[in-house]
Formats: sequence, C-alpha cells, structure tokens
Amino acid sequence: MSVRRIALAALIVAIASAAPLSGAFASDEWRSIGHDGMERRFLIHTPEAGASALRAAVIVLHGGGGNAENAVRMTGFSEKADKEGFIAVYPNGSSKRFDDKLLTWNARHCCAAAMKQNVDDVGFISALIDEVVERDGVDPGRVYVTGMSNGAMMAHRLGVALPDKVAAIAPVVGGLFGDEKVPATPVAALIINGGEDEMVPLAGGVHQGRRARAWDGAPLEPAAYQGAFWARANDCAPTPLMEEPSPELVRWTYQCPGGADVVRYVVKDGGHAWPGGEKGRRAGDKPSESLDATDVIWRFFNTHRR
Repeated sequence: MSVRRIALAALIVAIASAAPLSGAFASDEWRSIGHDGMERRFLIHTPEAGASALRAAVIVLHGGGGNAENAVRMTGFSEKADKEGFIAVYPNGSSKRFDDKLLTWNARHCCAAAMKQNVDDVGFISALIDEVVERDGVDPGRVYVTGMSNGAMMAHRLGVALPDKVAAIAPVVGGLFGDEKVPATPVAALIINGGEDEMVPLAGGVHQGRRARAWDGAPLEPAAYQGAFWARANDCAPTPLMEEPSPELVRWTYQCPGGADVVRYVVKDGGHAWPGGEKGRRAGDKPSESLDATDVIWRFFNTHRR
C-alpha cells in the first residue's frame, strides 16, 4: 500500500473514532406510501444502523401550513432520538396546490384543504406505522404520536381512531371540539397548551384569526376539556390533582388505572409555539423557555407502552 493510501486510511479511522457514538450512523431518509390515490411522503430519522433490539418510534406532526422539515427544526426530536435511541418520523400533510408547502391535516373540523377534501390522514398514518414496524424494527407496542396545533388536533384524532396502534399521544397547543368518540381502549395522553396562545386560546371558542377560513366554524372546547376527555376514555378519576412546579407552569395529573396516564400542562408565558423549541415560522410566536416540551414528551412516552 502506498504512503498516500496509508495516510488516507489513518485519517478515515481517526475521523470515525472521533465521531460521537449516538449519532455516528444517524440517517435521514425520505420515503413515500401510496394511499387513497395519493403519494404520501414522510421523513424518517434513524439514529443508529444495525440496532438489534426493537425500538420505539415517535411520529411528529407539523402544524397547519408547515411540513416535515419544519417539524424537525421546531421540535428538535431528531437530536433527542440520537440521545435516546428511538426512531423519529416526520410525515407530510397534504395541500391542494403544493407538494411540500402549506400542508395540513384532516382533523375533522380543521384544517384547510385536507379537511375540505376529507383526506384520509388516519389511514395514511396507520399505513406508515405498519411500514416502520415491518421495515425498521419498531416495537409495535411503543409507537407514539405528537404534534403542534393542527398536528396536535390530528394527534388527538389518531389516539381516538388507532388505539390498537398508538401507545400514547402528546398534543401541543391544540384542542378538541367536543364531538369526538371515546376510543375502544385507553391511550395515555400528555397535553400542553400556552397561557398566552391567541390562535388556540385556553378558553376555546370559534377561531377568529386570519386563518379562520381554514376551519369549518366548529368551536373548540376549552383547553381543560382535553384532559377531561382522555380521563373519561381511560377510566381515570374525574378530578385531577393540580400543582405548580414553577411560577411559569401549572400541571394537572389524573389518577388512572392500568398505566394509561393523563397529564396536562399550561405554560403560562407560552404562545402558539413549541415550548423549548424554535419558531415554526418567522412571524410566529417566540417559544417559551419555561418548559422543554420535547424532553417532557419523550420522558412521558418512554414510560408507556401498549
């Protein structure tokens, strides 16, 4: 072997040795699934190649008007996946005019084209779960769904529709409309809302913002209804225990049987943004630093399985 080749080999070994173990084999891959006459795309972040044990998967749903890349930046779930060894999956919603812009989810009463065209997003996410379980070594009992805003509404809908596939949900700055059916089996739920959120206010009501046309006019229930709904679904005690872990946070915990816990947070200084993350868009609210939503959500998910 020549001196040049020996030097090159030594350099490659040195670089490989210096790379951190948790992210050394991290990869991002775009995939697509044909569903309901549409090609549906998603980005999958795999922290390490060659893992032998079944791993958890966290499905992260972008907000209305966002996309998968937006969800990656906003939440930081890929970095958390590298540290904790789970797979992070970022699906794209759909749009009437664009392939990867102004995407929304059909959360029944919201939002935009996905709602108006009655896109089968439940079927798409169900097929996506089947794929990652079969192809990526995901533990079928450890599939979790989180999302922001319209993505949070969709996380609620998936918990209701797919309790046989989803172990826990974590809606962030979202809400419920009051006409949801109770799921067939319990699903653990962690719910986060912002005390200063004007887009999805704590009091609920009819959306009055500049994106009001993206909704169908159905009023949101107050934020507290989300906890009450999942407490009823999971056969929990109806009255939660309230605590204030800091001046900026209020947390309610329901006493639930069988491990299907329900926890609700209000971030007092939080707007319509992912707490502890990055802005979803330039004109969006600045994220509160009073709570690291990604860290809290993963710790909750990691203690639940179906």
